[in-house]
Amino acid sequence: MAEFLQQLINGLALGAIYALIALGYTMVYGVLRFINFAHGDVFMLGAFAGYYLAPLVNRCLPAQSYLGGAIVLVLAMLICAVLGMLIEFLAYRPLRNRPKLTVLITAIGVSLFIEYSCQHEAIFGAAPRKFPDLIPTTAWHFWGLVLSSNQVIVLATTLLLLGGLSYIVKRTRIGTAMRAVAFNEQAAALMGVNINSIISFTFALGSALAAAGGILFAMNYASIEPLMGVQTGLKAFIAAVFGGIGNLPGAALGGGILGVIETYAGGIPGLSNYRDGIAFAILILVLLFRPAGLLGKQQTEKV
Repeated sequence: MAEFLQQLINGLALGAIYALIALGYTMVYGVLRFINFAHGDVFMLGAFAGYYLAPLVNRCLPAQSYLGGAIVLVLAMLICAVLGMLIEFLAYRPLRNRPKLTVLITAIGVSLFIEYSCQHEAIFGAAPRKFPDLIPTTAWHFWGLVLSSNQVIVLATTLLLLGGLSYIVKRTRIGTAMRAVAFNEQAAALMGVNINSIISFTFALGSALAAAGGILFAMNYASIEPLMGVQTGLKAFIAAVFGGIGNLPGAALGGGILGVIETYAGGIPGLSNYRDGIAFAILILVLLFRPAGLLGKQQTEKV
């Protein structure tokens, strides 16, 4: 039982990171109906932003302080929010009225451009780097379980960001405008909604959440490199599809379940080598038996 609960804690911490990234996928899909495959690379850029910001913040504050860690997190989210808006403005906005396949291919191209540009020695380089310690690391032992401070920070930060996102989408004017654009873009424009501003804000919000996921991931796994967003981004996309693409609670639920399943699979002899394949097997099963996801709704589209 202790091992079962320990793996559950580890899985929820990993699933919380998947959930933050999946929310970006599902928000962009909900508004524009396409998958931003460059989103996983924004996750990577958020981790590297924290890598370079941490020494600067530590010059003004004591090293490994909770305040310093919070400042690094917020600054990385702001940087990636700007990058998300820039990607939307340069790569996606000119293609908004083109076929969805054109935008999809462009998204893959943007992803590859970011990944391989960042491997150049003049930018980040291809070698893995050790992520600096942002906060004091402690561990609590109880009932045979081990709970680290990093895991608590991951879960608490994710819940806080999910609550903030839910408030923005459901309780603010800009959130109402986002839902209006997602429901009917033409009608929203006729009602005076600035479509360009809403779409830019959606990209900024999703990119900020991806940056938070990058910082939290790096805090727990220590090593970062320019291709770290490829596999993690794909798994977050699977989590979004699993929970219901376009559905915010579904993305959070899908991320949590995928993290738990992956962690349990990694702890079972004979399955540990296939933990990554299990995530893609889940995607195939979902597409076969429930294409709309756990919380998604079937929609009829006219061709």
